Amino acid sequence: MNTESTGRPADPPAEPPWVAAAVAGQQQTSPATPPVPSAPPQFAGGIDLRVSKRLLWVGGAAYPLANIARVHTFTLHPRRKDATLLFLKRVAITLSVAIALTVLSGLTAIASREAGGGLLTFVWLCTAGSLVYYIVDLLIVLLAPSHYVLAVETSGPSTAVVTSQNPQHLNQLVGHISHAIENPESEFQVRVDSITISPRNYYFGDNVNMYGGTGNVGMASA
Repeated sequence: MNTESTGRPADPPAEPPWVAAAVAGQQQTSPATPPVPSAPPQFAGGIDLRVSKRLLWVGGAAYPLANIARVHTFTLHPRRKDATLLFLKRVAITLSVAIALTVLSGLTAIASREAGGGLLTFVWLCTAGSLVYYIVDLLIVLLAPSHYVLAVETSGPSTAVVTSQNPQHLNQLVGHISHAIENPESEFQVRVDSITISPRNYYFGDNVNMYGGTGNVGMASA
């Protein structure tokens, strides 16, 4: 039956069975391409965090992806307990020294029959100034907020710490950076918040309890 008699084109010739089998086998054996991670939503302010050419850029600092030992999120808590104990220790030592100097000055004044009021005034003015400093130093730690941060630790002593207005962004970035470490061709750029803290005022890193000794509690941080 031809085209003119039926009014429709003739069906194309069927492919040989061996061609269909080859195409099906090629589709089954082709590896799946890993998905490129999507960047979290950007927000105003902060610094750029990007991966480009096997380097992780945090602002103006570059960290080779091959040297990254760990990427994780955690909450930075102020050292309130340590600050309180340090405050009490400082106050005890300062008052002990001031009282000792007062007693010594009094005994010296009695022995020499001279007034030691000038020395006592100086001692207690220094004591009052020290106590004010200790109180301010304590309040800085007690009133400091906790921060949910993303930390990038390298095989050396360097550590990059950033934060975000949305903690979920940081959790997503852990997966993005891990994907970039395993896939050299991956690149992305997001906006994060920078954070400036004093390691003296915050617990940073992992608490490590050392068993087999007496009172061995260490702080491991990169």
